[in-house]
Parts: sequence; C-alpha cells; structure tokens
Amino acid sequence: MAIVKTRTTYLQMFVAPAEVVAAPRPDVRVARAVRLAVDDYRRLYRGVGADLFWVDRLRMPDEELRGILQDDRVAVYVLNVAGEAAGYAELDARTEPDIELAYFGLFPEFIGQGLGRYLLNWALRTAWQAAPRRVWVHTCDLDHPVALPTYQKAGFQVYDERVIDQFVPDKECRGSAPRPDSQP
Repeated sequence: MAIVKTRTTYLQMFVAPAEVVAAPRPDVRVARAVRLAVDDYRRLYRGVGADLFWVDRLRMPDEELRGILQDDRVAVYVLNVAGEAAGYAELDARTEPDIELAYFGLFPEFIGQGLGRYLLNWALRTAWQAAPRRVWVHTCDLDHPVALPTYQKAGFQVYDERVIDQFVPDKECRGSAPRPDSQP
C-alpha cells in the first residue's frame, strides 16, 4: 500500500441539464435500490471502483455504511442492462440544500456504449427533481480518464482543485470485483 499525491477536482452545477439523453438500447433500466444491504452495496462499489482505487467504502465499518445506506436522504440507483447490473449512481442530499453525486460509474465491460452518459444525465435530472441549490461532484486523477471531461460535458463547472494524499492499496488489498447478477 502507498500514499500518492492526487489532484482532486470539485465541480458543481446550479441548473438542471436541458438535454434529456435517451437510453442507448431498449433493455436499459435504472431503479432505486431499496433496503440495500452493505454486502450488495460493496459489490456495486467494487464492480465500478476496483481498478480505480476506490477503497473508502471498503474500509468503512459496516455500521457506518449501513447508516448511510439507510438514510432517506441517500439514494442508490442501479443501472441494469438486460437484467444485469452495469453500474450505479449515488445521490447524497444530507447536506441540504445541496445534493452530491457521491459515487457514479459503470462496470468496466459496459464502458464505451453510451451508458455512462445516459446514467449521468438520468441521475442529474433525478437530483434536480428535489430542487437543490446545487449539485456537486468530485473526481481525481485516479478515476477513469474520461470522468472529468464527462462531468464537464454534462454541465458541471470546476470550482476548486486540490492536491491531496490518497491511500492506494496494492491490487491484492482491493480484492476482486464481484458483481451482483441483477439489481439488489
């Protein structure tokens, strides 16, 4: 395991996206995961983030994560393609009047099919239904290389950048990236 310097970029938007992005294929669905178990959530988290050094929610104690997942102000939406989980978006409204796009991504085998653009647009339009003051997100240079430009194309604007020390585990510490076969 190592600590590396990473550039973290903070982005925000103050209006809902005007564009509605259509699903790129007819067998795509997005649904809120209700009463999501910690293990099921971590499968989603690993499925998206295992190769991107996502570790925060893996290291978090189960009770703390369960408290987040059970909070009515936190919503996890699972993207399904042909009945198979393909990624997720997590909207966190615990810091009113803002909503954070806390986690967002696709499983690697679903990248490059237009699904990320669709899910991001869907999640943003869903967030704006709650009439927040702003929606914000952060990304770092360890995330997928198109994360930052994707957020900017969706309408986010950079408002801060910081270089931080980031814990980066060895591949063995990240564990495998099992996926749920269907929506939790």
